[in-house]
Amino acid sequence: MPSETPHPALRWDIFCRVIDNFGDLGVCWRLACDLAGRGQVVRLWADDVSALAWMAPQGASGVEVKAWAAPIDMTGITPGEVILEAFGCEIDEEFIAGYARNLRNRGQKCAWINLEYLSAENFSARCHGLPSPVMSGPGRGLTKHFFYPGFTAETGGLLREPELLARQARFDRKAWLDDVGLPWQGERLVSLFCYEPAGLGGLLRSLASSAQASCLLVTPGRATVAVRAEIAKMKTLDRLWNQRSVLSVFYLPQLSQNGFDHLLWASDVNFVRGEDSLVRALWAGKPLVWHIYPQHDGVHALKLQAFLDWLQAPASLRAFHRRWNGLDAPGPTLPDAPFEPERWQDCMAQARAKLREQEDLSTQLLSFIAKIL
Repeated sequence: MPSETPHPALRWDIFCRVIDNFGDLGVCWRLACDLAGRGQVVRLWADDVSALAWMAPQGASGVEVKAWAAPIDMTGITPGEVILEAFGCEIDEEFIAGYARNLRNRGQKCAWINLEYLSAENFSARCHGLPSPVMSGPGRGLTKHFFYPGFTAETGGLLREPELLARQARFDRKAWLDDVGLPWQGERLVSLFCYEPAGLGGLLRSLASSAQASCLLVTPGRATVAVRAEIAKMKTLDRLWNQRSVLSVFYLPQLSQNGFDHLLWASDVNFVRGEDSLVRALWAGKPLVWHIYPQHDGVHALKLQAFLDWLQAPASLRAFHRRWNGLDAPGPTLPDAPFEPERWQDCMAQARAKLREQEDLSTQLLSFIAKIL
């Protein structure tokens, strides 16, 4: 694993708009905490900070959370040396004006980062690190830089705290399951964090008809609503669908970010969605299925294919992803895609090993800022 070079402490302002069930906030909070853990001073601005009450109830040393409301009251606010807008959110003009003024007064260079969404598509490597001159407004004359997370050495890498893998190695599965109230008897554990996947009914049928007992660990929110609705529908159509009780369902409480990591480590198979949980599932090293955020123009299909290509996913995993994400042609005669996690383990282990050889996102981001300044 690459070694990290110490960097001087800088003050960061990270901006985040909560768009999709706090996934954006989850990424920004992990980044803020990771930077603070490396000696940086971070102020996180978000337009909805309510989720941090359960996502990070203990807060984090070195991270100040600010409610982001427009216009920003700049009274007593001095922008830091680095400003980062996450996922295309636009920082308010009054803050940019203050940032530009401070740069002039201090004779400092601009370190304005646009942190982009994660993708395995080729454009991530092509566009990573590119400058974007600001042509109008209070930031005119400054330069933003695009920073693309990614899965290859040509991109900005993935979030990975220095102690993450050591924490996983020390994890006590049985103790954690006892803490959440699950009377585990050795059955296969399948975590479920999803939207409303097209393949949910197929998964439930597959688990219920398997020779191996399984427990589905369902996260709160949309996943719980989707599972309850699907089970109710299946009982109406076939009350004996799970007659051998091979499948049990356990509805989880709200989990902190650390608790979600523990869920992924405890499970044998992980169903995840969005960006933050995908990255954490990759580090968990278990077979995973990704429910990609659907987009009206269908580009999510290309994004999913690029990820599966990078993963070198076997045919059954590709087929399962297509059915899970509703990308196969609809029709009652289309069979359920095979659920074969034992055949998916090798590619996940290899992917994790490749990623461990690359610099993590925070390390690369700190080095990138050092070059700019």
